[in-house]
This record gives sequence, structure tokens and C-alpha cells, in this order.
Amino acid sequence: MGLWIDVARVSTALNVLLLLGLSYVWLRNYMQFRSKQTLGLSVFALLLLGENALAFYVYTWDQMRAAWFATAVPPVAWHAMLALHVLEFFALSFLLWATWD
Repeated sequence: MGLWIDVARVSTALNVLLLLGLSYVWLRNYMQFRSKQTLGLSVFALLLLGENALAFYVYTWDQMRAAWFATAVPPVAWHAMLALHVLEFFALSFLLWATWD
């Protein structure tokens, strides 16, 4: 299970970095244009940033919950959560690429 926790840590850390970049661009655009769309994208990015930061915290520093994930969570659920983190990384990468262009 150690490899899967490492993959989860890396993917959530990368998601946090990508969301920081997206938040920067979208908040800067909101300050310039004051449109509801950029405000909505900014709020979305900040909420998703909070979710990924919490997941990274649980996988990295909260030893009690990290041990629980490693031992008590059924493998099928753990693999599904991991797959969502990895898919989210690819979705955010594409979104950042499209936004930065």
C-alpha cells in the first residue's frame, strides 16, 4: 500500500500547485474584468484547492488517518479515490494549459 499512498501524495501535491496557478490567473482576471465567469472560476479553483490541500495533509502529516487509509479502507475504494486524484491531475493540467494559452 506504500506505493499507492506515495502516488496519492504526489498527485494531490501537483493538484495543489496547478490550482494555485489557476487561482492566480482567474483571480487576476477577475480583478481586471469583474465578470461573473471569472469569479465563478476563481471560487471553483479555491474550493478545489482546499479539498486537495486537505487530502494532501491527510496523506502526509496526519498519521492516524494515513494509517487508517492504508489498513482499514477496502482496496477497491482506495484505488477509486486514487484514480480520481490522478484523473483530476490530468484534467487540471489540460485546464491550466488552455487557460494560460
